[in-house]
Amino acid sequence: MVVRGAPAIAIAAALSLAVEVFDQDFTGTPAEAASFVSKKLEYLVSSRPTAVNLSDAATKLQSLVSRTAETAKDAKSIFQVFIEAAETMLVDDVADNKAIGSHGAKFLQQKLGSSKNISVLTHCNTGSLATAGYGTALGIIRALHSGGILEKAFCTETRPFNQGSRLTAFELVHDKIPATLIADSAAAALMNNGQVQAVIVGADRIAANGDTANKIGTYNLSISAKHHGVQFYVAAPVTSIDLSLPSGKEIVIEERSPKELLNAEGGLGKQVAASGISVWNPAFDVTPANLITAIITEKGVITKSDPDGAFDIKAFIEAAK
Repeated sequence: MVVRGAPAIAIAAALSLAVEVFDQDFTGTPAEAASFVSKKLEYLVSSRPTAVNLSDAATKLQSLVSRTAETAKDAKSIFQVFIEAAETMLVDDVADNKAIGSHGAKFLQQKLGSSKNISVLTHCNTGSLATAGYGTALGIIRALHSGGILEKAFCTETRPFNQGSRLTAFELVHDKIPATLIADSAAAALMNNGQVQAVIVGADRIAANGDTANKIGTYNLSISAKHHGVQFYVAAPVTSIDLSLPSGKEIVIEERSPKELLNAEGGLGKQVAASGISVWNPAFDVTPANLITAIITEKGVITKSDPDGAFDIKAFIEAAK
């Protein structure tokens, strides 16, 4: 959890390997250099199975070095191509996030009747501390604020690791965005009071039908939003979409250390729970597509004809090419 946030995980992995191969004293052939990079990427992918951005980036980078090795004269050129590609990922992610923010702000304003007093709820951290910069769901909040149409952003504390209270609250205060922190268990009451018009969350992996894996507690929010008639949006780059999975049932969910629940401060403080108690601590849950209003990407907004149905993401991706 030193690096967290699906886009940031992928970028940090690529850049860390770029640092390793920079000025690498490597005496092998271009093909051997490509194999060296590929194996390192495979190892990095094994660290975080839920977030698809990492495996997507690794696959593309492996293909790049493999193609380059076919015509390269030395191993150094393989490493240089990899370094340049990793640095490009950093730049592209910020641009993609700003596009997500722009598309999302415009779409929300249209869906909410051109309201100039939009209040939203977000979960976990999806901002500059989870991406290369600006953010996905938090990027939309930033765009709403800069456009003068955000009344207030509410953020959950996001138990048990408190990414909301530690990170999102920090970013909102830093940017002077009007914001209020709530306990995770207060979200339904907030919606019942009519204080938010939309929920905006990020994603670690989106299946072909729109089922979305995100930080644990997201599913709870989607159910509450559906009950209270609050729009529920997922904001993510297309690299978070995994068309190889027909539904969220196939998404592998990571489980975190029991200490995050047993001890205070997300596992870093003193033990507060009874010794001997069993713990179930999944890091993510899956929100079914039928509970999601729309999926906002840098390519545009993915909608569906049946509000209670699934998304045809493959058709959207093909049309966006």
